[in-house]
Amino acid sequence: MTFRILLITSLLALAWGKPLRRDMQLHEARSSAPAGFSLAGAALPDTILNLPLALVRGDDVGLIEALYDVSTPFSLNYGQHLTKEEVEAFVVPKAETVSVQVVNAWLDVPVGQANGLLGTEFSVFIHTVTGQQTVRTLSYSIHTDLVGHLDVVHPTITFPDPYERSPVVNYATSSKRSHSLSLYNIPTTPATSSSIQLAVTGYVYEYPHRDDLSTFLQDLRPDINSNTSYTVVSVNNGTDPQNSSATVEGFLDIQYTVGLATDVPVAFGTVGGEVLDGDDFANVLIDTASYMLNLSSPPQVMTTSYGLNEDVISTSLAYNLCNMLAQLGARGMSILYSSGDGGVSGNQWDETCTTFKPTFPSGCPYITSVGGTINIPETAVNFSGGGFSDNWARPAYQDSAVANYISYLGGANDGLYNASGRAYPDVSAYGSSFEVIVQGEVIGVSGTSCSTPTFASVVALLNDQLLAAGKPALGWLNPFLYSTGASAMNDVTEGNNYACSNFTTGFNATTGWDPVTGLGTPDFAKLKAAVGL
Repeated sequence: MTFRILLITSLLALAWGKPLRRDMQLHEARSSAPAGFSLAGAALPDTILNLPLALVRGDDVGLIEALYDVSTPFSLNYGQHLTKEEVEAFVVPKAETVSVQVVNAWLDVPVGQANGLLGTEFSVFIHTVTGQQTVRTLSYSIHTDLVGHLDVVHPTITFPDPYERSPVVNYATSSKRSHSLSLYNIPTTPATSSSIQLAVTGYVYEYPHRDDLSTFLQDLRPDINSNTSYTVVSVNNGTDPQNSSATVEGFLDIQYTVGLATDVPVAFGTVGGEVLDGDDFANVLIDTASYMLNLSSPPQVMTTSYGLNEDVISTSLAYNLCNMLAQLGARGMSILYSSGDGGVSGNQWDETCTTFKPTFPSGCPYITSVGGTINIPETAVNFSGGGFSDNWARPAYQDSAVANYISYLGGANDGLYNASGRAYPDVSAYGSSFEVIVQGEVIGVSGTSCSTPTFASVVALLNDQLLAAGKPALGWLNPFLYSTGASAMNDVTEGNNYACSNFTTGFNATTGWDPVTGLGTPDFAKLKAAVGL
């Protein structure tokens, strides 16, 4: 079932036909708007809101148990990924929720009516730096007849990311650091499996160009046919303007997947519908996951170089999105997200922060978060996002590795982060001064958007060899990475991601897992042995 979604028409008529504000129960609330947003005043009552609704799923516990069962190397069912129908059986709403007529719809209502339906007051908030205005509320209620049936009304208390979210931190002078092939022992032999595919997501009007990819291959991978390209998949009317102005992120992600994962078919997902209610980035994450879940055979690897701060998204919405990613993991997909480029201050630099800001989706336990490194030998790069989620508790697969790091801290940074939270990143890769071709010119790019497609390419090539050998793809990576895969990583022990309090506080890299470089960077040869090849 997709997220945007099922409006229980009969139940809503029953519940919302009663006197409003009577028999209402608080459903979600936040104490204040995210940092940087200020209240401007009440929203005009005739302003139209588009409010997608999510129903309570049937068996989340069973889904997660099944996900672990097929993803843990020591499980008897390791690699026996679920089918689309098997996953849907877990998440279909309970019979009492779907016993009435359902339709696939938005709830399009004016602010005045939404205020009454949700027992709230929608207001206009302004971001003081960018000037962006958005209509949101700090709390809302639902009728008691809907409790246990209706999970989320969006975008109520979820705020938009006021920035463009492109995780590229600078356009540094290129120093030809396109050396991941040798650094990580990545093979240059062509992929051979007929079913392998690597998906690259494209958001915020960032698109690659085929001509620049051809130039990139001629310059850095002359052993690959320069006509090698990628397919384009349009999600929610996403476009592919080959004559658009320079959009660095799209160039980077495509050039360093096609260019590293030799002959692995790469699909670029261009996702439209981004300017829905104030450029709400959560919408495109929902659209992407929904599209993938509806495929009969989703790609085995998906890499995403975008994210946002965890505190701008409602907890319930974050849980829903994370659950969708868990469904994809259960079906055999490895999902990688960049950890952010603000060190401990969030998705982008914010040296004024006084407590550490975790990022999303990196806090979701069912994805693999990728941090960044610099230099040879590798050290942590200072912008590498890392920390501990405020929404998710530490998963069992992290217990030993993270407990060791907490002990290493010895009380440092106490009160600045959630020591019991899901820790990230899980892994890292080189993230500095990547050579990228943009409209025929060479530029240097840095960010965890460099490291994430690099690591995803390693996973895609491992999957290619697994599939060619008649074995299943890796699927959700984390239980493998924190067990049999840990010894196949290059431990990075130097550097830090200080960012808050004017770059004076953050985390240090050290032996073993750390919230700057995770378990370390990949060694393809060792990983190949670890997966049994």
